[in-house]
Order: sequence, then C-alpha cells, then structure tokens
Amino acid sequence: MHPDVDGREPDDASTRHTPVLLERCLELLAPALEAPGAVMVDSTLGMGGHTEAVLARFPHVRVIGLDRDPQALALAGRRLAPFGERFTPVHAIYDEILDVLDSLGIPAVQGVLMDLGVSSLQLDETERGFSYSQDAPLDMRMDATVGQTAADVLNTYDVRDLTRILREYGEERFAQRIARRIVAQRETAPLARTGELVDILRASIPAATRKTGGNPAKRTFQALRIEVNGELEVLERALPASIEALAVGGRIVVEAYHSLEDRLVKRALAVGATSSAPPGLPVEPETHRPFLRLVTRGAEEADELERERNPRSQSVRLRAAERLRDTPDHLRDRGAPRRSS
Repeated sequence: MHPDVDGREPDDASTRHTPVLLERCLELLAPALEAPGAVMVDSTLGMGGHTEAVLARFPHVRVIGLDRDPQALALAGRRLAPFGERFTPVHAIYDEILDVLDSLGIPAVQGVLMDLGVSSLQLDETERGFSYSQDAPLDMRMDATVGQTAADVLNTYDVRDLTRILREYGEERFAQRIARRIVAQRETAPLARTGELVDILRASIPAATRKTGGNPAKRTFQALRIEVNGELEVLERALPASIEALAVGGRIVVEAYHSLEDRLVKRALAVGATSSAPPGLPVEPETHRPFLRLVTRGAEEADELERERNPRSQSVRLRAAERLRDTPDHLRDRGAPRRSS
C-alpha cells in the first residue's frame, strides 16, 4: 500500500474515515448500551470509526466487530488495539451473526449497528475496482480472497441477466443498451479494467442524460458491486438474524445508502413493530403484539452541515428499533432464524 496523497500512512484508519451520523448513532444506541455488561455487534466494522466511538463513550461495553474484508479487519484492529479485550474482530459476513455469537458463547447482545454499502477503505483503494473515477482491475469483491469478480460477471452473464442486474440493482434505464454493448465488446476481448467499462457506459448513455444527475457510471458500478457481493441477499438474511440476536431492551441501528437497502430495512423493522393479529379481533392476543418499537420516525437523513462535512452522508437513510420481547414462534418460523441452544 502507498501513502495517501497528503502524506498520511494508509494504515492510519482514524484519519481516512469519517463515520456517518456518528453522534446520532451513539444517541440511539445509548439506552441499550448503558446496561451493565452490554455487548454490541458492529456488523460492518470497516475501519472501525463507529466502534471506536462506542468503546470510548461507553467504558464498560464490549464490541464484536464483523467484516468480510480482511484488509479492513487488519486496519481496524490496529486502530482499536488500545481497547484490549473489549474489542473482538471476526472475519465474517454479517448474516452469520448468530453463528458468531454462539461460537463466542454470547446468548444475546444489547446493540447491533449496520453501516451498509461499500466502505471508504474499499473506495479509496484504487486496485479494488470499486471506483469509476480511476482505472483499475474489475474486481469489486469486498472479500478479495473468494468469489466471482466484476470481470467474471461482465464476461459470462448473457444480455438478459446483465440487463436485469443493471435495471434492478442500479435502476439504470439504459440497462439493455449497456448490456448489449458489453456483450458485443467482450467478443473482441474480455473486459478486464474499470476504464473499459466506463468507456462502454459513455458510449451507451445519451450525452444529454450524462450531463445531469451525477456520473452515470455510478448506477452500473453500484449494480455490479451488489451482484458480486450478493449484498441484498445477505441483508435480507442478516436483518431477522440481527433482530433475533438482540436481548429484550436491545437496539438495532441501520444506515442504508440506496432505496433497495432501505426498503429491506423498513420492511424487516415494520414486521416486528406491527401487530400480527388478524384484523377484527376484539382483544389482541399477547402472542401477536409487536416485538419491536420503532425509535426513529421514518428514515432519518443527514443535515446540511453533515453533508458538507462528510460527502458519504449525502444519501444515508437511518432507521432504528428496540426489542420489546422475544420473537413470537409463529413469526420466527416464517423467516426469523432460531437461536441455537
């Protein structure tokens, strides 16, 4: 790794990353983390900014930090070393939260924090291929040791599948045009670099469209990243698992950065915060009462000051909920995983 352009060493995580909505996250987690012996799971550790703040603000709290990216774990581990045994890093995807807690002998936790999407580290490391602003290998894997790359997707998916992921995950209205050009281009030579993909996008999207709405490459790069890492499938499994990991009185706080993520979060929290009793019953049965309480009114956004200070906060949508009681069996059986004994 090379020093950053301003001379900072690349392992100095504290100067490379500004956590999004940090104070609001701490405020929302505080009522749960003030419990004696509280444990929090940072499901998307990244460079450890949120976890560092939690460990500093709540001196008795232990944090289990999950990340699928070995490089992020190494950077965060150095940053958080002063907290000793209060921090436990784990190489895992966050839908594995229950297995991780079982392996550590932790029956339930008081807090779960998810800061979704691509991390600052992954965007900053040019060779990871997440950024459309610099030429790099078409990789985009959050864990660069396993799985298919963006190049694999671009060079093997047919027009229909490419169109589907660009349309569904990138909300790209020129998806089919882009997909056809990708397939035509790879007949000459396989795509290997982000610069080649940007050239295809520039040729596929009308000039008038390219002048408005930000860089049009953002949509395709987002779609490929989501596909390569199975992000929505992971999130759909992780949300009920994370709720199941919470002790009564525990809180889950989730920061999403695009509508596809936020929709899944909203739906999962709404299931827990809504009565499951059939309509028209004169008395609501205890087993059908909500097991979550929403602690944010809709999705909260960053204010203008934060958006200016931290560009990554531009699109954030924050939601939070508190566990009121155990998940009813009839709901757990329909999707929420059961804790192993």
